[in-house]
Amino acid sequence: MNDDEKGKHFLELIDTQNNLQWSIVAKLTNLITSNWNDDTIKQELDELVKQHSEITKELNSLDDKSSLL
Repeated sequence: MNDDEKGKHFLELIDTQNNLQWSIVAKLTNLITSNWNDDTIKQELDELVKQHSEITKELNSLDDKSSLL
């Protein structure tokens, strides 16, 4: 992958990660409102956090010694 492709992919991942962060905040707000008693929200939150973690790993893998990022 050349630097232009890496840059484009990086921006796409950042956008996706940002959307996930807003979703996580919304789920946490709903979970707090439910007094931490909604198992469905807990499962959804768990999945969102896993997706966020995977994107973070992918972002970190884009940054190697030969990259401009």
